[in-house]
Amino acid sequence: MQARFMREAIRLSRQKMRANQGGPFGAIVVRNGKIVGRGWNQVVAAYDPTAHAEMTAIRAACKKLKRFHLADCELYTSCEPCPMCLGAVYWARLQAVFYANTRKDAAGIQFADDLIYHEIGLPIPRRKIPMKRLLRKEALKVFEEWRKKKDKVTY
Repeated sequence: MQARFMREAIRLSRQKMRANQGGPFGAIVVRNGKIVGRGWNQVVAAYDPTAHAEMTAIRAACKKLKRFHLADCELYTSCEPCPMCLGAVYWARLQAVFYANTRKDAAGIQFADDLIYHEIGLPIPRRKIPMKRLLRKEALKVFEEWRKKKDKVTY
């Protein structure tokens, strides 16, 4: 069963790449043995750097299931998730991830996944993109208001 789902993710990666809709990445979300979300890289087609296969599959599954978590679902993806997609995996609370290619494989065809994994591990002052904190006290007031908010939906 797992091989069948992985083949579907790989099939999507090939099909959509050949259609010039983005890079060679495909993903599916599975719940109780059924596909509930399909995604493929749509970065170029959608002019959206966040439209990775995993992200679009997670978005599709959440929309179909009408909820923001996928705790009873698995993700099958044609490549090890990049840091952004890995973050989405944790935010969605997926119960498992199965992947085919590695981030080193992606780096071998000029995708920056491995570079970003490296950057995340660096102290903020040593990263390639400068980051500077501003107006923390003002922003903390909003967090405090959220903490006290009675009708919030926690996630």
